[in-house]
Amino acid sequence: MESHEKNATSGHNDLRPENIEMGARNGNGTAARKVKDIDDLFPYIGDFGWYQRILFLLMIPFSFFFAFVYFGQIFMTVVPSEHWCFVKELANLTVEDRRRLSVPFNNGSYEKCFVYDVDWQKVLEAGNVTADPAWPIKKCVDQWEFNYTDVPYKTIASELGWVCDRDNYGATAQSIFFCGAIVGGLIFGWIADKYGRIPAIVGTNMIGFIAGVGTAFANSFWSFCLCRFLVGLSYDNCFVIMYIVVVEYIGPKWRTFVANFSIAVYFTFAGCILPWIAVGVADWKIYSLIISVPLVMSIITPCVVPESARWLISQGRIEEALKILKRCERINGNKIPDEIIAEFKETATIIAKEEQENKNYSILDLFRTPRLRKNSILLLVIWMAIAMVFDGHVRNVGSLGLDMFLTFTVATASEFPADILLILTLDVLGRRWLAFGSMVISGLFSLLATTVPYGIPSATLAIVGRFAVNISYNIGIQFAAELLPTVVRAQGLALIHIVGYIATILVPYIVYMATIAIEIPLIILGALGILGGCCCLFLPESLGKDMPQTIQDGEDYGRDQKFWNMPCCSKKISDKQHTSRL
Repeated sequence: MESHEKNATSGHNDLRPENIEMGARNGNGTAARKVKDIDDLFPYIGDFGWYQRILFLLMIPFSFFFAFVYFGQIFMTVVPSEHWCFVKELANLTVEDRRRLSVPFNNGSYEKCFVYDVDWQKVLEAGNVTADPAWPIKKCVDQWEFNYTDVPYKTIASELGWVCDRDNYGATAQSIFFCGAIVGGLIFGWIADKYGRIPAIVGTNMIGFIAGVGTAFANSFWSFCLCRFLVGLSYDNCFVIMYIVVVEYIGPKWRTFVANFSIAVYFTFAGCILPWIAVGVADWKIYSLIISVPLVMSIITPCVVPESARWLISQGRIEEALKILKRCERINGNKIPDEIIAEFKETATIIAKEEQENKNYSILDLFRTPRLRKNSILLLVIWMAIAMVFDGHVRNVGSLGLDMFLTFTVATASEFPADILLILTLDVLGRRWLAFGSMVISGLFSLLATTVPYGIPSATLAIVGRFAVNISYNIGIQFAAELLPTVVRAQGLALIHIVGYIATILVPYIVYMATIAIEIPLIILGALGILGGCCCLFLPESLGKDMPQTIQDGEDYGRDQKFWNMPCCSKKISDKQHTSRL
């Protein structure tokens, strides 16, 4: 599905002067741009006219679906911090009397997983109102009571007793969700390449709808896991395919803005309202339905979203692609000259032929030559670190010592300023140093959060760590798309996505380790952030560079770059040299 992500994410490399091949002169004496790609049509149809603005707005529901699918389970499986064993023989007593009589009290709090092992009928007949510490103790195995102050509704975890010996069930279900994401990436990636982007968009969202509704009727751990696996099939693809299609129709100079601003506004807003939906309905089953039913709207996608023109061209369906592009020019109030259309048809035929030839390459070609192999391995390691740190911060909000719903909202809201900052700095500082800086900052603040008092101080530092990794996350795939050769770019990006899914399978268990010591998740996330950031410095800078086309291009890419090279500094030096020559 990422076969054309190079165009969807890199708006800086196609229309620079050095990349424009000049053809015959127009009637007015100016040189005409030779059409080498769809990007060369944007000066005629419009970079970001009304057609593109409509598509930009159509990303809204898919961004919401993405946030709902990704974050949804957090608020289905959260467990109130206070729980204790329920003794049915004491059901007629008040909650406080039951707990005082049946649950051991140690170190200032009631035990969560143990209960006194006595004959409760005799205890009641004797008129006992407080427990005798000498009574024998046993593990609680049947039913628990919960204090719903911090989590003001029942979740599937509290209904089915996923606590004590079963307190890892939520983490396991989340890991199974990511297993589904691996399978879904393979299935819907193949569908997107074989049958088109629109069928893949509809299919991935519809399976999310069906499995999400099914989740509301799960009544056991394994039925819940099955539903979450199926929901996982739609993860990422439910939005990313739409994201790629829309950005492909945006002119190169607008792509960085559209690609990041859509995440900054739509995804962030959806994530911020999610916890309050859960609190508002106060029922995990209704909540599951509310966040799943809207996905059925995707069935109308073929009526409102165009198929990818780039995919159509790769399949040799050039007339269909032109029909969409002409609709774009008409809505934008522009006109593509007939001679440009004729030239584009010739170019499109060549592109379609090259697409077929590229199928002779495999993912193994990324690892056959030394420098390209090094870069490919680094990209895999970096993306695994980014994915784990990002997802870890998302899921660790319940261990920060504050109201998890408010903390989740604040942490998710950090996506907006992070994306705005990225838009302003990415083409100034470059990919490599910004990725390094944001990852290392994330790691350092995660580690610092373990050294300050638990509560607001630690949560604040952890949220800063989340803010920084937001920047890294949005750089990651763009950086990879710009470094991988065209002939294996689609397969390389798919591999990077898959290893990211595999890595995130471990994240729920990293977060679960907070039950041992609350500092452990942040220590691990901090170390991963610093490691991933340092790896970024061993990649070549891609800002302002042509993307590699062949395997040899990938091998030679950045060979002449110095380790300490920084794009912003290099530009200043170049400007000074130019001024001195004048």
